[in-house]
Amino acid sequence: MRAIVISKPGGPDVLTLVDRPAPEPGRGEVRVRVRATAINRADLLQRMGAYPAPADSPPDIPGLEFAGEVDALGDGVQRLAVGDRVFGLVGGGAYAEQLVTHERAVAKIPDGLSFEHAAAVPEAFITAHDAMVGQAGLRGGETLLVHAVGSGVGTAAVQLGRALGVFVIGTARTADKLARAKALGMNAGVVADQGRFADAVRAHGEPNVVLELIGGPYLDEDIRAVGVLGRIVLVGLLAGGRNEIDLAGILRKRLRVFGTMLRSRPLEEKLAAMRTFEAQVVPLLARGLIAPVIDTVMDLDAAAAAHTRMASNAGFGKIVLRV
Repeated sequence: MRAIVISKPGGPDVLTLVDRPAPEPGRGEVRVRVRATAINRADLLQRMGAYPAPADSPPDIPGLEFAGEVDALGDGVQRLAVGDRVFGLVGGGAYAEQLVTHERAVAKIPDGLSFEHAAAVPEAFITAHDAMVGQAGLRGGETLLVHAVGSGVGTAAVQLGRALGVFVIGTARTADKLARAKALGMNAGVVADQGRFADAVRAHGEPNVVLELIGGPYLDEDIRAVGVLGRIVLVGLLAGGRNEIDLAGILRKRLRVFGTMLRSRPLEEKLAAMRTFEAQVVPLLARGLIAPVIDTVMDLDAAAAAHTRMASNAGFGKIVLRV
């Protein structure tokens, strides 16, 4: 099979297209002929040597999400058959023509959704839904604050919030990204001016839940912006992992501030997140109530260019690789 490998830690130029033996599925596993995958920040960090793959994933083939067809079954597989169109998450290895994963770690792709669009779904929508609903307990009628609203997770969060009946406030560094997010269902937008946004956000309402994708100085502004008994869920650290915060504000407002990460979870927790996704999010996709947002589609051998585009922060939505 063809695969993109990280030849050594470094810039996008270290991504190399090679031939590798196709993996064989073990008991309870399926092999998927990957038709498309998508780029994530974790891929860039792994390429630079800052985010090693889990022990059960290929150490040098990046890629966390995929869409394709089941082409082989391991012993004991009951949920799926050869030819089923599926998508899902893995700890790595999706920048390749084939991968193996547990049969319960995939879901069937709704009819009418292309492989390219399906590949743009799992990481963004599972991350957003798990953080907002599964962990922060977001409910209809509440107010949600989404940072980096033009990112894959950000665009997913806006649509999920709309489907849940919440008031969605988004932030971005440019007004054009806010305008595009409004078309997805965002109710109010705020340009984050040098990391400052709390006062402008509060003018639209006090958030009950904050989906924090930036980190760094944003967290202190979140504490200022959020309402009493608010929940701040930390998902990303684009602006850094350290910053001074107002601990008194956490006490005064009785806030919950917590972090989440999908990639490092035990298999049982990953399977549970996938089953929730299949039950609560896939039906929304099938009904056309939510949809992946694609920035651009490139071929697998253009992985270096795809990484360069993601690093530029110029895109809106997901960058997809056609395999």
